[in-house]
Amino acid sequence: QVQLVESGGGLVQPGDALRLSCAASGSIGVIYNMGWYRQAPGTQRELVATITRSGGTNYEDAVKDRFTISRDNVKNTVSLQMNSLKPEDTAVYYCNGFIRPMGRPTGYPYWGQGTQVTVSS
Repeated sequence: QVQLVESGGGLVQPGDALRLSCAASGSIGVIYNMGWYRQAPGTQRELVATITRSGGTNYEDAVKDRFTISRDNVKNTVSLQMNSLKPEDTAVYYCNGFIRPMGRPTGYPYWGQGTQVTVSS
């Protein structure tokens, strides 16, 4: 069984910074791509940023110059540093990982439970 657990959400003011973290645990064989998605009320879940196992990154245009994704392949963690936050960044943020469990021949997408980020004055 594989689990992803996020932490670090909260209420901040516009212009503030916040760091989200996500830890994968359980019977992990290999973690391939990891990423962060977000979902605001009444909208579909959207990609924020992804990172490959070797460190290649991809960002949504709206966050490209403000957010930084990173990962630790030893600790099985992925983080999202969010700077210069805006009210439109308000959403539930979900951690995602494409993970091959131990003893399985293929990988599967796993999701965390989500963490709320609210940007408001």
